[in-house]
This record gives sequence, C-alpha cells and structure tokens, in this order.
Amino acid sequence: MSGIVTKLDSVITQLADLADNPAFPYRTAVIWLSSLQTAWELYVDRRQVPKFSIPFPPPELKDHLKKDTFKKAQSYGRDKLNYSIAHTVYSFAVGLAFVYFGVFASTWDSVARFMARVGIASSRTIVHSLLWMSYLTILPAIPGLAWSYYYNFVLEQKHGFNKSTVKLFITDTLKTWLLTAVIGLPVLAGFLKIIDIAGKNFVAWLMLFLYVELQPLFNKFTPVPEGDLRNRVVALATKLKFPLTHLYVIDGSKRSSHSNAYFYGLPWSKRIVIYDTLIKESTPAEVEAVLAHELGHWYLSHPTRLILIAQGHLLFTLFIFSIFIHNKALFEAFGFDPRLAVSSPTGGSQPVVIGFILYQLLFEPLDTVVKFFMNSKTRQYEYEADAFAVRLGFRKELGDALIKLHVNNLSAPHSDKLYSAYHRSHPTLPERLRAMDEYTGASWLKLSPKAKKQEIEEQHKKED
Repeated sequence: MSGIVTKLDSVITQLADLADNPAFPYRTAVIWLSSLQTAWELYVDRRQVPKFSIPFPPPELKDHLKKDTFKKAQSYGRDKLNYSIAHTVYSFAVGLAFVYFGVFASTWDSVARFMARVGIASSRTIVHSLLWMSYLTILPAIPGLAWSYYYNFVLEQKHGFNKSTVKLFITDTLKTWLLTAVIGLPVLAGFLKIIDIAGKNFVAWLMLFLYVELQPLFNKFTPVPEGDLRNRVVALATKLKFPLTHLYVIDGSKRSSHSNAYFYGLPWSKRIVIYDTLIKESTPAEVEAVLAHELGHWYLSHPTRLILIAQGHLLFTLFIFSIFIHNKALFEAFGFDPRLAVSSPTGGSQPVVIGFILYQLLFEPLDTVVKFFMNSKTRQYEYEADAFAVRLGFRKELGDALIKLHVNNLSAPHSDKLYSAYHRSHPTLPERLRAMDEYTGASWLKLSPKAKKQEIEEQHKKED
C-alpha cells in the first residue's frame, strides 16, 4: 500500500510541476471555458423554445390534457425557460466581471485590511479565509434576492403555484443564511484545517470528513393519520421489508402547490415523507403507487449506487485539486501574490481556499460532461423504479398518478431530446408511459430479488 501511495504522490508532483507554468494563460482559459459553457447551455435552451409553439399535446397525453390546461402548461414552460435563459446570461456576466476586474484578489486584500483594523492577526489564515468566503457569498447573494423574488412572486404567482408570502420568503432567506453561517463556516474551517494538517495526503482524510447528513429544517412534519392511506403504505413497506419507522406528511402547500414524495434515513431506520398536495390531489391507491416507485429505488439500491458515483466523482475532484493546490502560476494569473500558493507571507499557513476557488473556476465548465452522465444514470434508475412498481401491480395507478402530477404541475408536454438529456434527471412522461406498457408479467413477482433486478436492467438495455 505504501508503494502505491508513494507512486501516486510522485505522479501528483510531476503533474503539478507541469501545470505550474507561468506561460499558460489560466485567466484567459477560464474566460473562454466559461464562455463556451454558457454558449452551450444557451444553445440547448434555445432548442427547447419551438416545443412551446406546438399546438397539440403528445399522443400519450391527448386524453388527459384539456385544451386550456395544455395552453397553460405551454405558457408556464415558456416563461420558466425565458427566466432560465436570462438568469444564465446574468450569472455569466457576474462571473466574467469577477474574473476580468480581479474581484477575487481585491476582496482578499480588503478582508486583510479589515482584519488589521479590528485587531485580528494576519497570520490567522483560516479566519481570513472564512471572512473572504463570506464576502464572496454575500456579494452575489444580494442581487440574487431579486431573482428569487421575481421567480416566486411573479412567475410562479402568475401560474398559480406560489403559496408563499413575503414574510415567509424573508424568513426562509434569513434561515438559509444563518444555517450557512452556523453549519457551512465550521465545515469549511474543518476542511481547511484537515488540508493544513494532512498536507499532500489530505484527499483520504477529506473523503471521511465530508460525509454528512442534514435534516429538513424548513417544513412541518406531521404523522400520517390512521386510515386507508397509512394502512396501504405500511403494508407495502412490510411486503418489501422496507425498514419504515416514521410516515410523515409535509406541509409543502405552505410554499407551493407542486407535489412530491420521498424517503430518507439510515439503512435500518427509514422515514417516508408525502407532500400534503400529493395526498389532496391523488387517491390513496395512487399515492401507494407513487411510493411503490420510490421504494423501488431503495429495493434496487439506486441511492447507494448514486452515493458511490458521487463519492468517486468527489475523489477524482480532490485528486485533480491536489495537482493545483500549490500552483503559483494560477494564483498570479488572478492577481494574487504567488507566494500564497505555498504559505502566507504574513506567517500563517497557506490559504488553501484561494486555490480551491480558482480550481473550481477552471474546471467547473468541464462538469458539463459529468452532468450528462449523471442524468443518464438517474433516468435509467427512474425507468427501473417504474418497472418495479408496475410489476407489483401498480401500472394503472402509477400512470394515473404521474399524469395527475404532470397536469397539476403544468409540466412541459413536449421536450427536445438534447434539452431533456442535459437538464432533466427524469425521462419525460410520454417516455415513461410508453415504457411502462412493456413492464408486464405476473410471474415476475415470484422471482428472487436478484433475478428481479437483473431482469429490469436487461429490459432497460434492450430499450436503449
């Protein structure tokens, strides 16, 4: 094992030496990569625009979407897309301004002057880093409030989905900022301290440190009352040997009329959460079918697989970061003192957070490829969970529930294939309904769990 670590360390050192080249235009590269990413996203979004001019619904939905509802869905989708395009352009402009005008380096120096005025030693690198990150977070967050306000109180309000109030909007915003400070800053401090202590071997330690679970803090959870729905869900969980310990209804209608259901928890203790809007708009059998789909994810180990994929991506990200953590050329390209790539000139430890932010600027556009891959996996898992529910006998109820969700949420009836593949983690409803017609066979219920998983995966491969 020590030989592998030594070899890996040697490879990282060689790659770091190659990357630390003053002749390489890192700042220009970030501007071009960000420009290409934005151009790509705008191209993909523009491909979706003509879909909102199609005058009729897909064949699978023609009997379920009334003419008036179809027009509302097209209008809602068009407005959301226009908002997304405008926000993409705005975000690009802000990011470009930060890079072009040297905002990252100038704010770092501003924080240093502030620390000197209030008597904080300049050698306290972690304090400097936390204040700098707070500054960089607050700067775009203020104008970002206007975008959030417009989305909730203009766009969503126009189409009848917003149930929030200005008071609740402000309260949620303050809660978010408070939680970011109370939870985010200590986590970031731990992140920086581990790198400071572990040096070149920080990757493995960070992988252990970053695994954390947060509970929902913005909604009220109430136990689902005794009755038909609770009996159905408990019976389904028992049948599948799902370790259900709590069954809640969440007051999602307090903020929006959109619907959802999900589960969370430890492997031996799970909680199911159902939106009150879903209960209101669906029959108990349809809610049961939706949960059969959700429990299909658990039965087929989809959450575990996604966690492993995410951990692999995180490991790769940290590995690449370790190549750039001491890159003087990268620091200098963005206006920082290149000595900061090794240590603080004022006597403190190296401000690792600068390297991480600059590394993100450089490699974030390349995550476009990762986004395609992750969406392809989650779409595959959605098909498999649908197959699971259908083979449990919920074809009609699941189809009806999905159609109701689609209609009530005014989801876009038509989708461009590239747009859907890039932006959506779920297949379109017509795609799901067509696929569900293929998932039949009562004999499937008698197969072993391993055989069930294998058959679903083989069926999906055939469809591809």
